Amino acid sequence: MTQDTVLRAMTNDGAFRVVVAQTTRTVGGVLEAQRVTGRTARIFGDLLTGAVLARETMAPHLRLQSILKGAHGSGSLVADAHPSGSTRGLSQRKTENDLDLGPGALLQLMRSMPSGRTTQGVVEVPTGGGVSEALMTYMQVSEQVVSMIAVGTLLQDGAMQSAGGYIVQLLPEVDRGPLMIMTERLEDFKNIDSHLLDQSFSPDWLLEQLLYGMEFTRLEESAVSFTCWCDELRLVSAIATLGRSEIEDLISDGEVLEITCDYCLKEYRIPPARLRGLLEAS
Repeated sequence: MTQDTVLRAMTNDGAFRVVVAQTTRTVGGVLEAQRVTGRTARIFGDLLTGAVLARETMAPHLRLQSILKGAHGSGSLVADAHPSGSTRGLSQRKTENDLDLGPGALLQLMRSMPSGRTTQGVVEVPTGGGVSEALMTYMQVSEQVVSMIAVGTLLQDGAMQSAGGYIVQLLPEVDRGPLMIMTERLEDFKNIDSHLLDQSFSPDWLLEQLLYGMEFTRLEESAVSFTCWCDELRLVSAIATLGRSEIEDLISDGEVLEITCDYCLKEYRIPPARLRGLLEAS
């Protein structure tokens, strides 16, 4: 299986900006770590691909989190896309039932700015729609950019097969002719799932198909992977923000503190001596 990749391109006439992605390994890694199956697995896969595409389109140098909140208290899914290409996810469902995308479901996108400030926007998932439709609504409402988006996740007998998607954004220079051609072409790619079955599916193939007959320039290619950026130093730094009495409670029984990362399920063991060091430092 090839490495997951994101490609960015722009038509030479300034009409369209396009971002395409293959996220098969990334999605598969997250689904396995979070033990998500069934219809929710497909929704989760679409959310992860959508977060990668949105970050590459809106803020390639910033961290972006995409949160899908299910209706009727069915829980939420989180896709966390880092500018390094590392991507992880978190399933926060209250039951084993599938996430409900009916009336009341919300999509929230959050970007972490270099200053530490967070910008965010929230939209409702369109009735009868999924992640693709929710992302298009977000781009139109929050970013005021007309975007055509399709993401897909293909599972066969519960096993990960393929995942990917694209964003085509209309730029101010677009003329009626190219717009009509692109609109008609994208009808064949409105549901990308069928194209994920093609053995030739790749970001290069998808880019060539979307921009067939149009002159374009490839801008950048970057790798994407399921990688969690948790580590012991970050964990201890987080514990250091607790009050002195709370840290004392953690070491009162003299036992090793065992903590598991919610994203990758890696287990950390923090000895009491290291926690006592936090008290001495304070």
